Amino acid sequence: MSEFIPLSGDRKFSEDKAIIGGLARLNDLPLVVIGHEKGNDTKSRIEHNFGMARPEGYRKATRLMELADRFSLPVITLIDTPGAYPGKGAEERGQAEAIASSIEKCLQIKVPLISVIIGEGGSGGAVALASSNKVIMLEHSIYSVISPEGCASILWKNSDKMREAAEALRLTAKDLYKLGVIDEIISEPIGGAHRNIDEIIPKVGKAIERSLKKYHKQNPEAILEDRRNKFLRIGQIRL
Repeated sequence: MSEFIPLSGDRKFSEDKAIIGGLARLNDLPLVVIGHEKGNDTKSRIEHNFGMARPEGYRKATRLMELADRFSLPVITLIDTPGAYPGKGAEERGQAEAIASSIEKCLQIKVPLISVIIGEGGSGGAVALASSNKVIMLEHSIYSVISPEGCASILWKNSDKMREAAEALRLTAKDLYKLGVIDEIISEPIGGAHRNIDEIIPKVGKAIERSLKKYHKQNPEAILEDRRNKFLRIGQIRL
């Protein structure tokens, strides 16, 4: 991906550095990229709120998707978040509504929308950017409605049961592929994707290109119908 031009700002409140988005090119193909940013050390992680977006971050994502739809640009989303930020201020500013609006916009746009889960895909904070035509996961990523610890605390009132919860949640790429929730798994280098960035980035780029090729000659209504049908099929497969 090259020529990335960030487009920042939420016009209702402030900038949210947990979500970064803008215009880019993938082998000369113009598109819109939106992704979570966690940071890579203590200072940057605090600055980006550990990848946990507030309402203004999801409003930014919604605005960028509207922009992509208006100019017929494919949308690529990169997911890596433990979930949306649950703080008091975020709730006061309409966190649930912002997430719901982002999901709605994902399901409304008539351009290809491809999502890649590159680390954590946690709860509605991830779904808000991953309600897409194709969902791709790195081999060792997770994608779940809730964290294993949170699930264990609710079901068993004991967070020590997180292993049992993780197994029941089917949150691994392998299980989610079998269930039809995701569409492709990208193998990672030994030790994880972060061990060899030069290897994993081209793999992700090629996976995105493969997914986009399917929609190259499809009309907007067909792209929209494909996305809706994908989600209508989820839940029909049982392990």
